[in-house]
Parts: sequence; structure tokens; C-alpha cells
Amino acid sequence: MEALRGVNLRISAGEYIAIMGPSGSGKSTLMHILGCLDVPTAGGYRLAGEDVNQMPEEDLAEIRNRRIGFVFQQFNLLPTLSAWRNVELPLCYAGTGRAQRRARAIEALEKVGLQDRIAHRPNELSGGQQQRVAVARALVTDPALILADEPTGNLDSASTQDVLSLLNELHASGRTIVLITHDPEVAATAGRVVRIRDGDIQDDTGPGHQAGSAAGPGSASGTAARSGNTGTGTGNAVRGDSAPLTWEVRQ
Repeated sequence: MEALRGVNLRISAGEYIAIMGPSGSGKSTLMHILGCLDVPTAGGYRLAGEDVNQMPEEDLAEIRNRRIGFVFQQFNLLPTLSAWRNVELPLCYAGTGRAQRRARAIEALEKVGLQDRIAHRPNELSGGQQQRVAVARALVTDPALILADEPTGNLDSASTQDVLSLLNELHASGRTIVLITHDPEVAATAGRVVRIRDGDIQDDTGPGHQAGSAAGPGSASGTAARSGNTGTGTGNAVRGDSAPLTWEVRQ
């Protein structure tokens, strides 16, 4: 079964893009490749000119820790830790000192409006507040790119609007946002919507983009396989003076 089929996709710096499709369409597979969570078993994947396929796991972990912030549907918070200790975890893995970790974690929580909840554990927070903690954790390493996989899937309508407003604020600050969703109302908040079905891009609302178009500079074409599935993903993400991130998957 193919998860992705010869996808050509370019994501420019500072874009807010929604990748939309039903369950099983391949949208999460594409996000996992872009986020270095999965490595293609066939073809190539280049990040900032480097072949990701040839990188050892410790290098991939550093990319995920420093360059990319992840937000997931299930929050993925540790239940025994307070909000600020959940947020500081990426900094622990990065070897940041204790005092700086706490200061940066609290600053990130302040940015998402949870300055009065820093000592609360997940079971003391609402679903929307838990997702805000997850967003703060994604921000704490100051990444150029935020990958959000169904971040509103477990939220009520009010909490959904809160999280979408927060993503809009992050985009306005210069970050590149890639939002994975099956909900057309959620996708409509992005500046560009890419619709994927059965592993193939059906529609792309970005200017100058169309499904099946040839890949240009900073983009990719071809296929990448995992467990018998095929797919490609590309993109650029820069913020401020950050070094550009270039994704290129090519068979």
C-alpha cells in the first residue's frame, strides 16, 4: 500500500500552510518525513544540502530538538511533571543549564498565556491549556519551523479557536507553520491549503502552485518509500537570521 505517491511540494520561508486530507491520505507520513521523525527507506532526503538518509540518529535528534518544534493531537505531556517542567524537556536534551531552562520555560508559557499555570500538572489543566503547554514546549528551543499534527483534534470549539489564534500569532512573528488537519474550517485559517488524498496532492491553493507541477529550486520531486510506501516532501523554513532549512526527497 502506498502512503505517498510522487509528491512535489515546496514550502517557502515564513509560510503558513495547511496540509489537509482524510484519515489514511498520507498527510501525517509527509509531516513525519519533513520533521525527521521518519527516514525514507528508499530515495534520498536532503536537509540544508545534507543527505538526511546518511545522518546518524544523534544528528537527526539534534535537528528535531533545535530546528523544529512539534505539536501533536494527544499533547504528549508527562503527567507527573508540572507545566514548566514539561516545557523545559527539550532544553534538558539540549544540555541547557538548570536556571536557564526554568527561565526559558516560564517565558514560553507566558507567551501562550499560561503564566498563572506554570506549576499545574496536566490533569489540573483543561484540554486547551494542555495544548498551550505543548505549543510552549515546541517554542522553547526557538525553532524556525512549527509542525502541528491535528493540534485541535481533541479540543472543543472555544479551545480550538484559542489554539488557532496562537498559531496565527506565531506565524505573524515570522515562524513557518505547517498544520496537518482533516477539518476544512481549521485549514482555512492558513494562508495556503494543500489537499492530499490517497498519497497524492489533489489541490494546492498557493500562488503559482498546482498539483503535479515540476519541482523548482528549493523543492523536491521523486518518491521515497517506507514499508512499501512512497512519497516525497520538500520545504524551506527560515526565521530572522536562522539558517535556511531545505527539504529535498528524491529517488
